[in-house]
Amino acid sequence: MKLQPLADRVVVKALDREEKTKSGIVLPETAKEKPQEGEVLAVGPGKMGDDGKRIIPEVKVGDKVVYSKYGGTEIKIDGVEYLILKESDVLAIVNKG
Repeated sequence: MKLQPLADRVVVKALDREEKTKSGIVLPETAKEKPQEGEVLAVGPGKMGDDGKRIIPEVKVGDKVVYSKYGGTEIKIDGVEYLILKESDVLAIVNKG
């Protein structure tokens, strides 16, 4: 990973959404909803608390997460789109099973 997030930030790669409706209609790029689920690729060391101690992030590399629809900053590196979010913009970790 070429990005090392700072403080309580995480780098997420959005998971691709289905490009067809249930009835089989193919959606154009402009009609697709912005994804809200992705995989964590990098995690910062955590933010500093009021007591001067670092608060360890709850998410880790490899977690599948649901994040705030309009949170974060989108960037593109080597043709791949990533999202840099504050950990507070991560709403849930998707558990398997």
